Order: sequence, then structure tokens, then C-alpha cells
Amino acid sequence: MSRLARSPNEQAEKAHELYRQGMMLVEIASQLNKPVGTIRSWKNRYQWECNATQEKKRNVAKDKKNKAVKKEVFDDGTKETMRNDNLTHEQRLFCIYYSKIFNATQSYIKAYGCSYDSAKAHGFELLQNVAVKEEVQRLQELKRKQIVSSTDDLVDLHMRIAFADIGDYLSFKQEQQQVIGQFGPVEVKDEYGDKKPLMQDVNVIRLNDSRNVDTQLIQEVKQGRDGVSIKLADKQKSLDWLEKFFLMNPMDKHKIAYDNAKLELERKKAEPEDKEITGTKYNGIPATMIAPAFIKVVHDIEEKMYNEYVFSGGRASTKSCFISLQIIDLLMKDDNIHACILRQVADTLRTSVYQQMIWAISALGLLDEFHCTVSPLEITRKSTGQKIYFRGADDPNKIKSIKAPFGYIAVLWFEELDQFKGSNEDDAEKAVRKMEQSVIRGGDKAYIFKSFNPPKSASNWANKYIKVPNIKRLVIHSTYLDVPAHWLGKPFIEQAEHLREVNPIAYENEYMGVANGTGGNVFDNVNIRTISDEEIAVMDRMYFGVDWGWYPDPWAYNKMYYNAAQHKLYILDEDRRNKTKNKETARILKEEHGIQQNDKITCDSAEQKSISDYKEYDIFARGAIKGPGSVEYSMKWLASLAEIIIDNCRTPHTATEFLDYEYDRDKEGNIISGYPDKNNHQIDAVRYALEEIWRRRGQ
Repeated sequence: MSRLARSPNEQAEKAHELYRQGMMLVEIASQLNKPVGTIRSWKNRYQWECNATQEKKRNVAKDKKNKAVKKEVFDDGTKETMRNDNLTHEQRLFCIYYSKIFNATQSYIKAYGCSYDSAKAHGFELLQNVAVKEEVQRLQELKRKQIVSSTDDLVDLHMRIAFADIGDYLSFKQEQQQVIGQFGPVEVKDEYGDKKPLMQDVNVIRLNDSRNVDTQLIQEVKQGRDGVSIKLADKQKSLDWLEKFFLMNPMDKHKIAYDNAKLELERKKAEPEDKEITGTKYNGIPATMIAPAFIKVVHDIEEKMYNEYVFSGGRASTKSCFISLQIIDLLMKDDNIHACILRQVADTLRTSVYQQMIWAISALGLLDEFHCTVSPLEITRKSTGQKIYFRGADDPNKIKSIKAPFGYIAVLWFEELDQFKGSNEDDAEKAVRKMEQSVIRGGDKAYIFKSFNPPKSASNWANKYIKVPNIKRLVIHSTYLDVPAHWLGKPFIEQAEHLREVNPIAYENEYMGVANGTGGNVFDNVNIRTISDEEIAVMDRMYFGVDWGWYPDPWAYNKMYYNAAQHKLYILDEDRRNKTKNKETARILKEEHGIQQNDKITCDSAEQKSISDYKEYDIFARGAIKGPGSVEYSMKWLASLAEIIIDNCRTPHTATEFLDYEYDRDKEGNIISGYPDKNNHQIDAVRYALEEIWRRRGQ
């Protein structure tokens, strides 16, 4: 051991004493109000050593003296990391965490104690720091040299996955909360006439802080409109892996712990499951979770007043929420029945009704009572084995093949009823009836739920279906106005009110659920929704079209993308001007819409001079070919597309034209063949832009 040279002052001696106690150089400098460089120079000049180093040397000497043979403990390098003077304390912790879990975001959260969003933004950035990168590489190299112990690490990881407890990640219980009615908090008078809050038991679920759980076992966490869902790594796969490993390594040190844990699992399976949830019995759907429009329906269902319940209404009328809660409620109250949920297309099940049912289970505090799987797409009640099946009407054989393990299927839900179809429009109701007959059989109870947002066209079969009286059918119409405002939030309500002002017809259909079309709509395939920047980012070839106009007919411009594989058209941009010269519209296209020199714009060929003007203004313009039958052919082609997706925020004029464009009628109200040449300027711009596509043979 080198002799400590004489310190020049008391500060240096005090710094040395702090270092001997294990304090970092940065911390010493902060405490003594000295630069870190000064402390570092004292350390090198006077050859400091801390107690940990001295203690290690004494132990080594003692081991040699006693001639004891001990297995050397592998140094994982973390002690040296904590003494790296080129890093801050948080950077040292980050390096240690990252070398273990290889996740920059989680390592940053653990080291700095910040939010997830902040860690996501700065975690990767910290990895680019030269000193941090070198330290991480050093730790990873040490770990690579320790490869002989990697088997233990793998066994340990699979053990943690196989016997993970969902209770470590969330907590659920019942709490007393005040009842919220249609007009706010509900109060009642006590025996003395004083008002007091009306309270009720409510199931509450809370996720635990990510810093306090083993995030390595989490496979997926999603935040959706119906709340948060959490998915742990596959326990069964880890159990299978451990079985094979211990079969090959029966003397492994982990085997006793594994056998004990597995015995505990088998014991729990053998015991009858307690049907009480978190210490209390299931008491039904809390009143605070039922919108006022459905209160009477709850009583009708309990009294079995009807066999069929049809829910129509506008956006956010909570139809699906109510039905999903009712399905779980019915299964919880009758152990002998099962449920089946149908949509026209099977591929839409997982992201819609399946997620809706998981939301209902979570909202009722029954996550531990149900097991949800995606292959097959099913939900099973653990204590009874009851099933919730999910099927698409596009494969009728899968509907017919459903065989309940016991009891019978008593609950059936047709979501998006208007989308179900037969061989033609008139056969849709017949097709739905056949599915009812295939699924509902073998029992004395039946609860058939049907829900849909009424299509614009009053002639749609679902709109006509609910107009036909049936003594065993109850039709319930609801809108967002029937829902407590705090359920929806201020932005949703403001958006609805804005549409009512700017487009009352669209508002009436979308939000109020009114079929206000005449039945003569040319385009029944229009989908009004937001087109995200992420979607646009992967679109390759764009098409541009212009329809000339002055006044009262406007000049109209559109930009679009066509997905040939899916037969879908995305309309992305528009402009519309009156009394605007060609030179000005050319400037608008280049400066406000980003038209480049090589962007081909197909224009109405009726104005060759305007096309020539555009060419002089350095715009690649060409005239549409048109010709006999071109209008009819292009209109039919547009109407035959799988979907015309229009973003109402980006292209409001285009959305209005496509939604409102209808066939003309004669005096008796009969539809006249042909396409009216009015209120169609954006439509014409779209037709011109896509001319080279719809003119191809086979399109």
C-alpha cells in the first residue's frame, strides 16, 4: 500500500476522509464547494484509497494466511461504474440498469425518476453520450465474459414469468362513491330532514407504478378509449420451457423452488374457486355506469319482457358500452349460459367488440374472474367455464360449428347491424335470422342484442327493419345528449356542436342517428374520418385534379391517394375559389399546397387556354380525355370502390359533395338514371385526377 503524502491543508484531509467513507468525487466537491478537478487532483497526488479497497486487501491477505480455498465472486463491474468520475450519479445508474435490461426508456426512468414521456425522449439521447456509451460497452463486455452463468439467468427469468402474479401489477377493490345522476351528484334526506350524499359500492381498478414492478415480465401495455389493458408474458410457454429444462437438468439448484411453486398452482386449481370478487359478492352493474336512456331497458331485461333489443343511435350514445356490461351481467347471474358476438367481417372483431368486452370486464372489477385469449378469440369465465364466442358472418360455417361445452348459448349480439348482408340487400334480414336460429337453441332463455348507427339512406335494410313493429322486440334510440357530459369530455361536445353549425345535415345523421338521406345517394361507400399524418407518410404516389370555374361555379382542386390492392381512395387535400384568375390559383397551388414542377395535374379539358396558362406558370398540367360515356363510367367506378375515405377537417367541401350527391327524381319520386351536373365540382376534380386509373381495362 502506497503511503499517503502529507496533505497541504485541512480541506484536502477532510476530502480524503469523505472518500474513505465511500463518497463519490462529485459529491465531495459539492459538499466542500470545490471544483471536481481539484478533488480529482488531490486523489491522484496523494494516492487516496477508500475503506472498501483496504478491506478487500485485508480479506485477501487473511485468505492467503488461512489458506482457505474460496470461489472467486465474479465482478459485474458496477462498483467501478459507481466510481467513474466522468459520469454523474444518474448517468452511472443509467449504465448499470441498461446493461441489465437493454431498455433505454426504463433505465432512464429508474435512474432519473422522471415521467415515461421524458424518459422516452432522453433515454436514447443519453446513449449517444461518449462517456456513457464507453461505460455501457465495458459492462456488456464483462457480462459477455460471464456467459457461463447465463443459464441461471434464463431459468430465473422463466421462473418469474411462470409464477408471476397479476396482483403485483394492479389492485382492485370496492369503494364507496357518491351516485351521479342525470343532473349531477344525488343527495337524499336522512331521518332528520338533512341532505346527505347517496353512496354506493363501486368496483375500482388501479395500475401500480411501473417503478415498483418487474417490467421485464410485461409483454404489452395499451391505452385505448376504454382504458388501459396490460398483458404479461406467456406463463404457459415458460412452464413448458422449465419442464423440459428440469427434465434434462434434474439436479439444478432452481428445481426445488420450481416444484414448490408448481405444487401451489396445482393446489389452487384443485380448490373450488370462490365466486366472491375481492372479498365481496358480485352485486350487478353500478347505477353510475348506466346512461339515463337505458335505465328502463335494464328492468325490461331483468323481467325478460322481450327476446330482442335493438339499439340505434348516433356517435357516443354508449350503446356498445351498455350491451357489453349487460352480457357480462347476464353470465354472472346464470352459470349455465354462454354468449356469442357477431360482426359481418371477422377481421374487425378483435379491435372492436373483443376490446369492448374486456373493457366491460375491467369496469365491473372482474379481471380475475375471466380469461381472455386471442387464439382462439374467446373469453372464458374461470370459475364456471362459461364462454363468450366471437365470429364473423363472412364465414357462416364457423357460426354453425359453435358447440358450447355445457348449457346453451342464450346471449347473441349483432354489432353494426346495418353491415350484415345476404346475397343481396333484400336478403340481409333473412341472413341475420338464419344466424339467430343457428346460435340460439337448446334453452328457454334468449337475449338478442342488435346495435348500429343508422346509415344516411333511409332505404337501408336496418333502417327499415326497426320500423316494422314486433311485440317481442324493443327498439331503443339514444344520442350523445342522453349521456352525462363528463363521460364524453368537452372536446367531443365542442366537435359535435361545431358540425351542427357548419353541416346540420351531417350532424343530424352522425350524432343524432337520423337516417336523413333520400335513398338516392350515389356514393354509399364514403367514410368520413380523420386521415392521420402516419397514414399519409407511407403513401407513395399522389394524384391531382382541377375543375375550372369562376362564378357561381367555383375553381376546385383535390389531391388524393389510391390504394389499388384494397380498392380504397383517400382524399387528402382541397381548395375552392370564386372569381380567382389562373395566375393566382397557380400561385396558390405552388405556395399553399406544395405542388412541385413534376406533379401532374389533370384538368378539365374544356378550357385549353387555362391549361396553357398553367404550363406558362411552370405547372405540369394536362387536359382530361373525357369522351362519350366517361362521366357514367368514372362515377360507377368511384361508387364501386371498397371505400372513399375523406377527412372532413382537411377537405370539408369534398366531404359535403360526396355525402350529398344524389340521383335526380321525376315528379313521382322515381330515380332518374344518369348523374346530375350540379354541386359536383370537387367530385369532377377527383374524377379527372384518377382518369388514368379508371380508364384501364379491368378497373
